[in-house]
Parts: sequence; structure tokens; C-alpha cells
Amino acid sequence: MVKLRVASIVKESIVDGPGLRYVIFTQGCPHHCIGCHNPSTHDTHLGEMVDLSTIIEEIDKNPLLDGITLSGGEPFLQVTPVLTLVKQLKKSQKHIIVYTGYLFEELLTMGEDVIELLRNIDILIDGAFDIEKRSLSLLWRGSSNQRIIDVQSSLKENQVITSYLE
Repeated sequence: MVKLRVASIVKESIVDGPGLRYVIFTQGCPHHCIGCHNPSTHDTHLGEMVDLSTIIEEIDKNPLLDGITLSGGEPFLQVTPVLTLVKQLKKSQKHIIVYTGYLFEELLTMGEDVIELLRNIDILIDGAFDIEKRSLSLLWRGSSNQRIIDVQSSLKENQVITSYLE
């Protein structure tokens, strides 16, 4: 089975997206943002390798979940297992949010697997955390440069469409 390197999992969260969410903090991040909320996730050699089947079973056991949030670390460092996971979760109509330090426009240049992953994401929160733009009043973001992107509308329109949730 495919495995994902995970820093931690929060089985029920109301602060990482709309509704009740299962949150996976992936391990490994190249951005090393000053003031990062999760600096322990930076090292790509730490964390735990978790079978995707285990994650999917846990999610399926909770009928109250509205969606899944992938954070980090940097989920796009593990595009193959993340893509496998979100494709499986989309079959059960789960709402998917992914946080990334990359910009949406950068992701579009990173290859077909990344684009395929984007095709299976509902909301992307993009951009590296910028301590100079930090704000505690922002919904689901740490700094004002980060965007809440409606991924499917953005792919269709070939331009960034921010979400109504922003």
C-alpha cells in the first residue's frame, strides 16, 4: 500500500476549514518560513510513514466529517501519495482543502501529477507564511499574502479565482 510521511493527524478540527475536518499535517517542507506555525514539520526525515488505507479507514469511521485538510509541512512534496489519497476521498464526496507554501501559478508549472492533484482539490490556500503580513483576523490563514483559492473555478477560467469563503 502507498504510504504518506505524516507529522501528525487531528481527527476532528473546526479551525482548518469549513465544518468538521480531518487534518493531516504532512512531514517535510522546503519553505522554512520565519515564524512558521509548524517548524517541527520541516525535516523530511522525521514523522511517521502511514498507510493510506489506515487514514482512509479512520476517515470512513466518522460520518460527521465534512472534509479533509492537508497541511504541513508541504503536501506537494509528497504529490504521489497525496494524489492517491485525495482521489480516493473524492469518491466518497469529501471536501478537500490543501495548504501550500507555493503559489497556485507555480504549481501549474510543476508537472502533470501536480495538475492532476489540483484537479481533485476544492480549496487551495497558497503562499508562504509572511511574518510581516501576519494577522490573527484572517480566516484559515496566517498572513494576508495567502489566498483561499477555488481550485476548480480557477482551472476552468485559467486564472486565480478566490473562494467565496475568503
